[in-house]
Amino acid sequence: MLRVGLSGGIGSGKSTVARRLVERGAVLIDADALAREVVQPGTPGLAELVERFGEDILDADGALNRPALAGKVFGDDEARADLNAITHPKIRDLTAERMAQAPADAVVVHDVPLLVEVGYAPNYHLVVIVDAPEPDRVRRLIDRGLSEDDARARIAAQATTEQRREVADVWLDNSGSVDAVHAQVDALWRDRLVPFEENVRLRRRPPKRSPELVDPDPDWPRQARRLIARIERAAGDKAVRVDHVGSTSVPGLPAKDIIDLQLTVRSLADADALAGPLGDAGFPVLPGILGDTPHTFAPDPALWEKRIHVSADPGRYANLHVRVDGTPGQRVALLFPAWLRADEAARDEYLALKRKVAAEHAADPDHGAYADAKEPWFAEALPRAWQWAEHTGWAG
Repeated sequence: MLRVGLSGGIGSGKSTVARRLVERGAVLIDADALAREVVQPGTPGLAELVERFGEDILDADGALNRPALAGKVFGDDEARADLNAITHPKIRDLTAERMAQAPADAVVVHDVPLLVEVGYAPNYHLVVIVDAPEPDRVRRLIDRGLSEDDARARIAAQATTEQRREVADVWLDNSGSVDAVHAQVDALWRDRLVPFEENVRLRRRPPKRSPELVDPDPDWPRQARRLIARIERAAGDKAVRVDHVGSTSVPGLPAKDIIDLQLTVRSLADADALAGPLGDAGFPVLPGILGDTPHTFAPDPALWEKRIHVSADPGRYANLHVRVDGTPGQRVALLFPAWLRADEAARDEYLALKRKVAAEHAADPDHGAYADAKEPWFAEALPRAWQWAEHTGWAG
């Protein structure tokens, strides 16, 4: 299944987006609804709350009196920690149960108001953030019965716009009409969520792109950080490190709009053991490529073995190179972008080469000829890169 995290600040209109996704066919898991469910009358959750906070948190019907409970935990860090220790594991377990009940081909949307604040983003294949300008959000909250001061205080207590930008794979602007945001959701469903789910389930990559160079995108590093967090979560203790490598990691350098990442592992056995977890996380194996081109300083092809995975997301092309720690390929993948970031002349030289071979191989669907055409330059440039590393003390 495809796991989608949905969030947004209070008053952003997240519920409108959630309802539209359900209309399109998504399975919705509402974190707020589950939080209420685990403390219904007769549940262990409510019994534990009463034991910790007293009978006066119940109303006349024996249900949880939420304002009374809020009064006990407001401003009391220890009480709030106890509340969370009682409810959060139960919500987590119920969430996992509901996800397990979803069909294998489902797009599961997990509506979590505090997704950013609690660090849930790496759990999902995609994070969708709904946003609207603060004046619109304040007006909507006032329409719900809040005072302006209360509305602004609640907005200020949540994650900032920049914090949400950091985790957002998709940013939905809900400042306009309902029809306008519905149109955004419909396009997201049709063009990204449905094919993404199919790609994850079938372990396949999106359609290939031509090796066209584009202007550098200042958001590439942030996109890489999101992918790295998911890879680290999937790889667990088999990951030595995960790095943003390749041209998109070099500020100001035009590149193919494909994020290259490197997962460093301790052995090829670990690399092969991660095929399933990485595939589940949205990075299926790319068969047929089992190594890099050897260089003269390490001519044995066995030293250059690797595995390649690709992103299944049609909205964010990415390659994941899985290499063993300390091998020549792993070191070179870290060295080259570091050298290019530091040496403007080398960067300009490489850009001229990239533009030349991209134009010559624009019709190459596999990018193989494009990559092969750059190899002679790499072979010539690598000694210079190593000299730079020795001179500067670069250690990766």
